[in-house]
This record gives sequence, C-alpha cells and structure tokens, in this order.
Amino acid sequence: MFEFTRVQNLAELPPPDERFIDVAVLDMNHRWLNVGHDSVVRAVRALTAELATLHDDVAVRLFSFDVRNRMVVPEHDGRFGLYAGTGGPGHLDPHENLGRGEAEIEEDPTWEAPIFALFDAIRADENAALVGVCHTFGLLCRWAGVAQPVLRGAELLGKSIGVQHNVLTEAAIEHPWFSRLAQSVGTHVPVVDHRYYDLVALNGAKPGVTVIGFESEMAGRDRVLTMVEFARNAGDPIPRMYASNHHPEIPNVDDLAALLNDKLTSGEVTREWYDSRAIVITVLQRNEHDERARLLTSEYTFTGLLRVHLERLIARKAARRGRTVSAAL
Repeated sequence: MFEFTRVQNLAELPPPDERFIDVAVLDMNHRWLNVGHDSVVRAVRALTAELATLHDDVAVRLFSFDVRNRMVVPEHDGRFGLYAGTGGPGHLDPHENLGRGEAEIEEDPTWEAPIFALFDAIRADENAALVGVCHTFGLLCRWAGVAQPVLRGAELLGKSIGVQHNVLTEAAIEHPWFSRLAQSVGTHVPVVDHRYYDLVALNGAKPGVTVIGFESEMAGRDRVLTMVEFARNAGDPIPRMYASNHHPEIPNVDDLAALLNDKLTSGEVTREWYDSRAIVITVLQRNEHDERARLLTSEYTFTGLLRVHLERLIARKAARRGRTVSAAL
C-alpha cells in the first residue's frame, strides 16, 4: 500500500508502475538531521492508509529527492502529480551559502536552476500540485519574485523558534479554502517556527500569487510573508501551489515524541541531537491551549492540502482504469 525510497541518483529511480501513484518529496535538508522530512513521510503514509479505507486499490510510492546535497531534481514529465517540499538550513539563495556563521552552510548552488525550472513546469500543469514548508517557501518566494530573504537581526532576538502566531490576510479570510481556517481558529493562528530568515515582501502584486499570512501586525512586520498561494486553477477552491514559512508538518505531541524516540533507538541520531529536538515537545506542552488550533492550522496549510491532491490522483488513476471514484474538493 505504501513504499518509501530515498533517491540519491536519478538512475536509481524505478520506472513508472500503473499499480502505484508516485509522489515526490523535494528534500532541502542538505544532509542535516531533522524531524521535518520524516514528518512529511509519516504524513503521506498516514494519508495513504486513511484513503485506502475509502477507496479500493490505493497504493502510493513516495520518492525523496536529495536536491541540495546530491543535486537530484526530478523532471516534471507527467509521472508526479504531487510534490512536497521540506525545510532546510542556510540562506534561501544558495549562492549566498558560503559557510559564514550559524545561519549559513556551504553548498554548490547549481541545483537552483533545475528546481526553479521544476517550479515553472508545475505552475504550467493544471494537474500538478506542490505543497511546501520553510526552506521551500523561501525558494518559491524568490522564484515568484514576491519576497526577498532578510536575516533576522539582534533586535528580533535572532531566529524565530517555538510556537508563534501568524496573521491571516483579508485575502485569506475571503479565500474559499483558508476562510475555513479563519472560521475555525480566528485570524491569528499558532504555528511552529524554526527560522533565521524573514521573507520580506517586494513591491508590486504578482499575477496568480495570493498572500495568505504574515508575521505580525507590528509596524513593518506585516511585510514579512509567512503563507503564500502561488497558483490556483480557475474555479477551484484548493491552492495548487502553496507554501508556509513555518512547520505545519510537525505532528501532535505524542506522534512527535514517538518519531524522536524511533530515531534515537535506531541509532540514527545522538542523545545530544535528540535532547535538542525534544525541547519542541516541552514547548508544545506549555502551549497546550494552542494545540488544537495549531493542528487545525496544520490541517489547512499542509495535511489537508496533501489529502485533497492525493485523493484527486486516486480519482484520476481510477478513471484511467475505467472506474468511478467520487472526486475530492
């Protein structure tokens, strides 16, 4: 029902198989140990199991492409109808990653051109969808020309970390999808942050791009974008290209604790790394009154979008086989 493979080289990618729906993860972590990538994998696995109870013959292969380290970028040739982009370390412009200080790493920037070409191809294909978080958000903002990365300075106490609140825009309140989030949670939504860079809006609206959320109503902080819809088909209530500058992929406290424990007991991570990430559990527990709202925000900004687009791929697969499946939203 579900298979997961890390792709280190495009030559390793198995051929398409009509039995499976193929989904791509764009891994932006550049070898850094993290919980975000595994949370994305777990989310797709859980959605596959959920949808298998509703539809016959559901089987998903999830391929994770090491974009920044091995520079493996999939081609958009009709095989993948759904992409999920992860977070990752460093500057949002790889040409600026020269290993200068905590906020930057060192990398070869030649992967940027093919990933931007992939974004172009996804935007041009009305049957393709992309849902991204954190580093992917920054790349999409640069690609679309809507915002530029600015390192958070000492006046902001450096990186934004922990549970923060973002503000939904008027466009979000009127949006056919995100208006439901506003009705459920309100206009100030709790999110899990872990970022060094703000994405500061550039002047001028971009066709097809809708700003969904910003950081704060403080003077000047309403230009710091945190949620953006980059493409939506005419007449469709669901964003087709969307990303957040926070971490909606982080699961509930119990699942996060289980994920961290699995990584520790398997020997994948050190105790020091585990302890540094387990702090997030404490932070979430301290903000228990926000947990329901946070998970609802995650549903509308990540999991729910993946669910809708995955269910649409299931319907297309069934149609190719001459069967009828009730279409998602």
